[in-house]
Amino acid sequence: MPAYVKRRKQTGKARIVARAELPTRFGKFTVAGIAGRAKGEEAIAIEHGRISGAKSPLVRIHSQCLTGDVFASERCDCRAQLEMSLREIARKRAGIVLYLPQEGRGIGLLNKLKAYGLQDEGLDTVEANRKLGFAADSRDYDFAAEALKALGVRSVRLLSNNPDKIRQLERAGIRVVERVPCRPRTSRRSASYLLTKKNKLGHLLEGDRGRRGGRR
Repeated sequence: MPAYVKRRKQTGKARIVARAELPTRFGKFTVAGIAGRAKGEEAIAIEHGRISGAKSPLVRIHSQCLTGDVFASERCDCRAQLEMSLREIARKRAGIVLYLPQEGRGIGLLNKLKAYGLQDEGLDTVEANRKLGFAADSRDYDFAAEALKALGVRSVRLLSNNPDKIRQLERAGIRVVERVPCRPRTSRRSASYLLTKKNKLGHLLEGDRGRRGGRR
């Protein structure tokens, strides 16, 4: 039986419901579908290497961005982050991109497009979300933590600029031993968006590398 279809012991609130090979221009991966107990709890894990037994694999938890990931929008850095993550993980012995359906920082695709319209009128991304009645960032990473546990992962090196993502994962039982900055080259058109993420959402965009017990 090929390694990518071997069953793993399923525990907790998430379970693997599908797995297949996924060759890409970044490297060879497998893709796993992960489902939870509640409606809407689902994720896709794009895995490289042998995850089982890997010590703190490199992991990117990436929230879906249709406009960026698929249509290459320059309003954000999402596609650049996704491609950088796939490229970096393909170079490692083991790693995962966990892809979550949390469009528009959790507000959904249609509301995200409404927010785009407000940004065209002069609001920034945080102001636009709040004017629509949403939090600046509505994303929740509890299920992401359960999905990682279903994959046999309890400790990660996390590709992220978002301190809140680290805090949520650790509260949910995933140890983040290192934050690896996710700073790809981006379009000048996304500069104001990135500045808003830094100033209003606390994202770490200086390219510093933090470790537990040191800089974080």
